[in-house]
Amino acid sequence: MQNKNMLASVLVFFVAFASMAQGATPPPPIPPPPPGLPIDNGVLILFVLAIGLGIYKSFTFSKKRA
Repeated sequence: MQNKNMLASVLVFFVAFASMAQGATPPPPIPPPPPGLPIDNGVLILFVLAIGLGIYKSFTFSKKRA
């Protein structure tokens, strides 16, 4: 019986030590960015490339049919 009490007190000591060793609370998370952010300039480049690819595909498709 004495052995179980000793083991329980040692376990309580280590649990208490581990809980105190956690340190300070972490800082709060950063706030989310405001809504309505501007669209990148990359969208314009993507649009131009998509139009160019569409024109290329239409010409190659029309050459295959002719």
